Amino acid sequence: MITVITGATAGIGAAAAEGIARAGHDVVLVGRSRARLDSVAARIETLTGRRPDAHAADFASFDEVRALAATLLGTYERIDVLANNAGVMTPRRETTVDGHELMMQVNHLSGFLLTHLLRERVTESAGRVVTTSSRAAKSGKLDPTDLDRKSRRWFGWLQYGDTKQANALFTGELARRGVTATCFHPGVIKTGFAAGTTLMKIYGLIPGYFKTPEQGAANLVRLATTADGADHSGRYFDDDGRPAAVPAKMEDPALAAALWTASLAATGLPPETPETPA
Repeated sequence: MITVITGATAGIGAAAAEGIARAGHDVVLVGRSRARLDSVAARIETLTGRRPDAHAADFASFDEVRALAATLLGTYERIDVLANNAGVMTPRRETTVDGHELMMQVNHLSGFLLTHLLRERVTESAGRVVTTSSRAAKSGKLDPTDLDRKSRRWFGWLQYGDTKQANALFTGELARRGVTATCFHPGVIKTGFAAGTTLMKIYGLIPGYFKTPEQGAANLVRLATTADGADHSGRYFDDDGRPAAVPAKMEDPALAAALWTASLAATGLPPETPETPA
């Protein structure tokens, strides 16, 4: 079994890579920093006796995502799991080289692009897609005509919620298009993620509120390696490890279809004729 996991240099990505490797999968690590990828790969080699492959790619660049996809397709004859885990949160508006708001590109659009480019290989392998979403998706107010919030009030956590709502909608639309897909909330993890924001500082004052990276990674490991990841396609899993009911805005088929069309345009992919749900 081959699992490609993005955002694998630290936090839940690194912890999940270790857990998935321990479960017997050959893990392929993806992240921005070659040095940090090598460190994670060395740790997994010590634990399992197998050194994972590692590929550096910055999800703030669509060109790097396309190059990554080409490398993966040229290297691996099968992809059993694609774990879209790369993510970022910033309280300041930042723009990528492709002209998109940073969080929307890294958290959704680049994962959408990579999944689109690898989709056939995953389905040929009877594989699955697992995406790291968040409970913050419930606060999202996604507008497919304004993914970058250029026409709406800017606040970092609002945009982050939009990106996580996009993860859930994308998961549902993948399932409707015949791709086995799930997404999940990892919990609030004690890592460097969004560490300087007021909200995370407040969370830090609550005893026992933060989870460890290993606890946060448990859902990803489960959905990548057990029947849950195949038996509940299209579903969102809460941090208790169970599929959960979500607000309509996280599973609305019409909104998901509109997001899919907008994402194709934003990533430079050709438009598609809407498919009949499987």
